[in-house]
Amino acid sequence: MKKSIILSCVLALALVGTLYSLPKVVVNTKAKEVDNGKTEIAAAPGASAPNAPKSGAATPETSTGMHDGATLSPEQQKNVDQLRSGFNQASGKDKITAGLKLSDTFAKLQKFDSAARYAETVAELSPSIENITRAGDRYYEAYGFAVDDAKAKSLGIKTREFYGKAIEKNPGLLAAKANMAMTYVNTENPMSGILMLREVLDTDPTNELALFNLGILSMRSNQYSKAADRFRQILTNNPENTKAKFYLGLTLVELGKKEEARKVLAEVKKEEKDPVIQQAIVELQERLDN
Repeated sequence: MKKSIILSCVLALALVGTLYSLPKVVVNTKAKEVDNGKTEIAAAPGASAPNAPKSGAATPETSTGMHDGATLSPEQQKNVDQLRSGFNQASGKDKITAGLKLSDTFAKLQKFDSAARYAETVAELSPSIENITRAGDRYYEAYGFAVDDAKAKSLGIKTREFYGKAIEKNPGLLAAKANMAMTYVNTENPMSGILMLREVLDTDPTNELALFNLGILSMRSNQYSKAADRFRQILTNNPENTKAKFYLGLTLVELGKKEEARKVLAEVKKEEKDPVIQQAIVELQERLDN
């Protein structure tokens, strides 16, 4: 199978909702990672949010025009309608609780734009660091599934807005900082993201998310030796991290280290249950045998 096809399949693994997230916009663009102050890569920009909807007003997901691709079954739509009705009629703490439930429900249904908009509404109603961080997380999820550049840019800005507020309140939110860094990929200021990831590693040299993101960025620029080093760093501290081990196997294939790649991929095949990874391993093993 062609390398481009394998990489498309493989990099799609890092979808949001898992420990390591890589937005599609990151996967589908070219970039460059060079250590010691040169470019390592880039990400996207955004939009502003409407006020929390009042009873009978347009709901967050309809007022933004950000329609999700997931199709709901009649039963799911009925449940959403009931939750939305309860949200519109609620007030005070009940509205916050209802908004959280709507956001969580939309996230489970893979309606990520709507999940983000209700998380934002909750953060506006109750601006605790937990609610602000959740809004950032949900916008990052939506950003990861954006398919057109304009939408990715908008969602990237919203992601940075909320993560930025959360980090202002607590600079120790390293996961938020590592995710926020990835939204700078493909912006006019890519080094901001790279520097943020390095800042995370300065604070926590073993931070898996920062190491993973830098490894992915190295892969995108075909710097597989650097990528392998990043994934090995993760595995030194967490040998059970099968996602990092899988990507290490992929980089070893690209580096032509066939025997080591076979060993690593065989281990992942035994340990990892994800069917997408299993499919990718089969394709990589075919490449090694040819």
